[in-house]
Amino acid sequence: MITVEHLSKRYGSHPAVDDVSFTCEPGTVTGFLGPNGAGKSTTMRMICGLTPPTSGTATVDGQPYKRMGNPGRRIGVLLDASAQHSGRTGREVLTLAALTMGIDRRRVDESLDRVGLNKTAAKRRVKAYSLGMRQRLGLAYALLGDPGILVLDEPANGLDPEGIFWMRGLLRDFADRGGTVLLSSHLLREVEAVADKLVVIGGGRIVAEGDKNELLAASGTVVRALDMGALDMVLQRVGLTGTKTTDGGVVVQADAEVIGRAAADAGLVLLELRPAGGGGLEQMFLTLTAGDSVKEAVR
Repeated sequence: MITVEHLSKRYGSHPAVDDVSFTCEPGTVTGFLGPNGAGKSTTMRMICGLTPPTSGTATVDGQPYKRMGNPGRRIGVLLDASAQHSGRTGREVLTLAALTMGIDRRRVDESLDRVGLNKTAAKRRVKAYSLGMRQRLGLAYALLGDPGILVLDEPANGLDPEGIFWMRGLLRDFADRGGTVLLSSHLLREVEAVADKLVVIGGGRIVAEGDKNELLAASGTVVRALDMGALDMVLQRVGLTGTKTTDGGVVVQADAEVIGRAAADAGLVLLELRPAGGGGLEQMFLTLTAGDSVKEAVR
């Protein structure tokens, strides 16, 4: 189990992470979502002891990562697939990890096979690996110690569609066997397919957290009018704001009845009025993080 409580990180006057709290429980995949620069990677680095928090705590099974004895046997981490010695072969990378963790070296070949790296790939130096192969090697490293927890930052980056489908099945199976997964990804449809719980961060703060299905069901109402300018004025008149969708409508955080009555009173012709849940995770994400910068924060 991962527990994050009132976690904050400041770089000078910039609050990269601001009072973030959430939990990741056994048997679940938690999707950790947010725009670039929202604080996802910083939060994950604090969980794994790589970045000291300004305040708050992050624990793994009740312990800070830095106090864990032989952490690789309890938590598998993949934060940067390129953070591997480019001059070593894939097998050498995992063999050294096995020696460090005190694991039987026979587990190396098992781990390589588990992530789809064959004997030829295992003998190749990491500098000759594609990004997708490095992702697979990084995942093999994370799984090597047979941990009960995985923390993965963009693990599907560089994988082809078949590889993404494979990873989805691997993570789902890991959680179904009682494992805990914290997964950050920009591939929203893949997160929607595999996650049980969602944590959405924007501007360093949690903007939504909870069961995936409940969050999707409560993500507002999609409305489209014959005259979108008039619709905007009607919404402002009743104290509501809308977030533009990719197909020309708006999502409003209000019941369909409230919007429909306001439109009817104004004589406005509506072309669409429905729950936003049908738009899936992508629409919910855009609604919750509206106004956040899409540019990576510079620190």
